[in-house]
Amino acid sequence: MSALKILHLHSSFDPGGKELRSVELINAFGAGLHHTIVSAVPEAMGAASRLLPAIPVDLAPDFPALQGRPLPRRLMEIARALSSFDLVLTYNFGAMDAVLAHTIFGDMLRLPPLVHHEDGFNQDEVEKRKGRRNWFRRIALGRAQALVVPSQQLEAIAITEWHQPRARVQRVANGIDTAAYARKPRPDALPRIIKRPGEKWLGTLAGLRAVKDLPRLVRAFCALPDDWQLVILGEGPEREAIRAAAMEAGVGHRLHLPGHVPEPAKVVGLFDLFALSSQSEQFPISLVEAMAAGLAVASMDVGDVKAMVAVENQPFIVADEAALAQALVTLAQDQALRERIGAANRARARVEYDKVTMVAAYADIYGAALGKTAFP
Repeated sequence: MSALKILHLHSSFDPGGKELRSVELINAFGAGLHHTIVSAVPEAMGAASRLLPAIPVDLAPDFPALQGRPLPRRLMEIARALSSFDLVLTYNFGAMDAVLAHTIFGDMLRLPPLVHHEDGFNQDEVEKRKGRRNWFRRIALGRAQALVVPSQQLEAIAITEWHQPRARVQRVANGIDTAAYARKPRPDALPRIIKRPGEKWLGTLAGLRAVKDLPRLVRAFCALPDDWQLVILGEGPEREAIRAAAMEAGVGHRLHLPGHVPEPAKVVGLFDLFALSSQSEQFPISLVEAMAAGLAVASMDVGDVKAMVAVENQPFIVADEAALAQALVTLAQDQALRERIGAANRARARVEYDKVTMVAAYADIYGAALGKTAFP
């Protein structure tokens, strides 16, 4: 029997939360499946470096463009390209034209089942979703076997704003290999920066994008004493804006931007405290990584963050920049408090957010879409 052929249509396949989760699932499902990965931005394929060599994968094949006007001829071209696969997996609004093509031409072309995934929004939809996009999703998702979301907030949006049937919407918490984060990293685990004796690090992992509002984190960090350093792991277009904010605040000498880290489990434990300053999140994997590493967290109250952390950590999930700065100060001044909260976070991550649970949930969803009792 030939291997099942799975098509993945991404808005981008550069390293980020949804992309790295997709890689984790592909790796976990093993070499018995054949995967094809398409990015709406063809050059954005950086997450592919995390795929295991033994997994059969076609990267950036000759596939119709996922971006363009949703005209019938173009949608038919996309639909025909779907027909040679056994299961189609689509991700975020950047792949929504393919979802629409599947709904319009699915019966005519006897297309394979489709499962759509939504993980959050760009900055232009943080406060309010665009009416046109809501309308587009309502129509496009008409034939989807399932709509998978990671957060309670997105689950509510899918039902109330996108008018999706409750039975179609499946919420699956993001999961990681929590045991891998229990090991203490070496002080020189990061490139271009070594943790010196006596230093304390406030850290975060994030794409350097405007929606992450990392200049806000820089400003909040200013309240911490001189023995604290700010370490921001990630890449993106806002690098210079972050650096400029640090220079303006007089903490440029305490800001470190080592870039993207391919294996967070080997470095997150260097942090003494973790922070999120985003304007919008849903179910951030970086937060789960910090919890698994036994860190206390100071964060803006966005998405599911307050529900994710241990009860002991919830008072430090706050509503504005001033409160974020105060949360950082309180936690920075009290090592025993940080350790107590960090232990509670680690215990919660192990129980609720381990990747074994996540993989099993996705296997059930994909298997149900294919009419199988077991997947792969």
